[in-house]
Amino acid sequence: MWRKTERTIWGNDMPVKEHRTDHDLRTPEDIAAYLNAAIEEFDGDPRLLMKAFRNVAAAQGGVSEIARRADIDRVGLSRSLSGKRDPRLGTVTKIASVCGVKLQFVA
Repeated sequence: MWRKTERTIWGNDMPVKEHRTDHDLRTPEDIAAYLNAAIEEFDGDPRLLMKAFRNVAAAQGGVSEIARRADIDRVGLSRSLSGKRDPRLGTVTKIASVCGVKLQFVA
């Protein structure tokens, strides 16, 4: 949901809309576009990709729901999505699969 907030932008007071990513991550196509953009931005650090997956998880019912659907330990998944550790490939593929997307390599 968009929430109207007041912020100061370059010294001017003007109302701006706050953007919530989780509302844009409902379809597999939206999720794929978001994760592809995250991959381009992650500059070789897979932990940043996992933070993007955390946003996807929030839009898909939360970490507990994704863990249940992917048959992954919820605590372990939460730690993986924290962005504080490198993810395991098996975890990434399971999360992607339950969100309706898959990993792909392009030349």
